[in-house]
Amino acid sequence: MIELQQKYSKELGPALQKQLGLQSKMQVPTLKKIVINMCVNAAVGNPKVLNTAVDELTAITGQKAVITKAKKSISNFKLREGMPLGAMVTLRREKMWAFMERMVHLSLPRVRDFRGLSPRGFDGRGNYNMGLKEQIIFPEIDYDRVDSVRGMNITICTSAENDNDGRALLEALGMPFRKR
Repeated sequence: MIELQQKYSKELGPALQKQLGLQSKMQVPTLKKIVINMCVNAAVGNPKVLNTAVDELTAITGQKAVITKAKKSISNFKLREGMPLGAMVTLRREKMWAFMERMVHLSLPRVRDFRGLSPRGFDGRGNYNMGLKEQIIFPEIDYDRVDSVRGMNITICTSAENDNDGRALLEALGMPFRKR
């Protein structure tokens, strides 16, 4: 069992139950999944560029990345329906908890000029979206082998009913939100 997961089940869960005033421990919000998505614009002209993005996502998450394809044709971008365009990974269970722990404790402190995450990334149902501009903040990526800097979108899906419960959960797990 991952250290953050153990801490959640032993300490953070009961504390959240008291803080949110919930009757049952089954009502306490928890993480459901983490989705990491990387879109590579250069893949339109050269589909082989996508292989490095897949390799980097696989190294970061420890799980094989899936290539995503364009849903619609857009002639201004020279994009055809079905062309490979990006890569994504959906993490659940142990890999999700391990990624969350590495992201909070190792990767986010390595972001340049980091002042905290924006509290405006919630969607109204307790899920949180954040964008990263560089994949090199993760310790699994070797600086010397990076051909270009790519960003990614990370979505953290929780079982929370609203944004306040989701924010309380993520703050308890150590997410560094910006003070208003």
